[in-house]
Amino acid sequence: MQTTAGSLAIYGSQVPADAPLIQQLRAAGAIILGKANLGEWANFRDDEAETYPLAVGWSARGGSTNNAYDLSYTSWGSSSGSGAGAAANLCAAAVGTETDGSITGPSAVENIFGLKPTLGLISQDGIVPISHQQDTAGPMARSVTDVAILLGIMQSPQTDYTPLLQRGALQGKRIGRDVRFFDYSYYGSGIPGDELTVAFANNALSVMQSLGARIVDIDTGDVFAYNGDEFTALLYEFRAQIADYLATLTHTTVRTLADLIAFNNAHCTQEMPYYDQDVFLLAEQFVGYPNDPNYIAARTHATNTAQAGIDDALARHHLDAIVAPHLTNSTGPAVAGYPNFSMPVGIRSSGRPAGMLMYSTAFHEAQLIAMAYDLEQALNARQQPQLLGSIQPIPNGGFCNGHQNHGQPHLPHGKIF
Repeated sequence: MQTTAGSLAIYGSQVPADAPLIQQLRAAGAIILGKANLGEWANFRDDEAETYPLAVGWSARGGSTNNAYDLSYTSWGSSSGSGAGAAANLCAAAVGTETDGSITGPSAVENIFGLKPTLGLISQDGIVPISHQQDTAGPMARSVTDVAILLGIMQSPQTDYTPLLQRGALQGKRIGRDVRFFDYSYYGSGIPGDELTVAFANNALSVMQSLGARIVDIDTGDVFAYNGDEFTALLYEFRAQIADYLATLTHTTVRTLADLIAFNNAHCTQEMPYYDQDVFLLAEQFVGYPNDPNYIAARTHATNTAQAGIDDALARHHLDAIVAPHLTNSTGPAVAGYPNFSMPVGIRSSGRPAGMLMYSTAFHEAQLIAMAYDLEQALNARQQPQLLGSIQPIPNGGFCNGHQNHGQPHLPHGKIF
């Protein structure tokens, strides 16, 4: 078992105890191998525009996380080490955390199954926060069975999902094809070649149809209508909530976001060789959580719009779930607080994995697990990694030689925090 905690351990500090989800895993007999590498600060420190996407799995403590299928490909983030560790057979399963895309993304590019559960299903205690309004831990593993077992143990109260692991779950189900996400031009530029995952997602839908499902074209809405408000809300939430978390640590004098910024400046060559801390600097300006009217408006609009987009589509078309290709709609379910299941659907000719997302409304994990198992057994898309390609060095960003460029952060199309 490997785990990530959503952000880098705080500069030599110590936490008071295991997180509750880890305590539950230990009590169930899990052997915790250690803390996996991850994108530093859950990639919420800078936009990383200079080196994206190779640097999103990098931390000063663990270096770069390499993709087990193609060493030159992204490991995504921020739970990159959990994804790579499970994919490379270094552990039976792993725990990742997600604010927006950090379980589903690494799972997609590493050919494993990753479930971002409904917000609140798993205790947030002990997780380094960006935002309690979106953060959640979740299971990452090589099979739906392992995801189901791990999720059942991690959540409170614990639940046995294994009786759902039977064929036939897709018979009679109505599955929405979230059409705007099947067109990668919707996002503009992305990772070259990743638009080829659309064909694999469409093939998976054909297999679902052969298993008795009805496929319906639907639209859950434009994420660009609210992702700016999401980011604004996260800036408020992170500034306040990271201070609350830091207050629980021992063996450190770092207590606020301002302290973290100062530490990074004092240790620039170690902490900022590849990307800067523009998001930190911006978040430091967003005071007033939770009562600032601008914060309340941003969080309310983002959450309500994301929830309405999914819930309205489910109700209007009488759907059981909605699907999109990998590295696309992490934002809708993340902002809504709804479950999102990333699953492998094939390997491209390049040797890079292709994944698909399947999501629904709150607390529908059981239905997603059952349908994912049925599809898994029919597709059999999981393949052993081949470690193709070669490691690509990350270019130095020049942030420690007097040429820093502190501009407004630019959000990548697929969130990775």
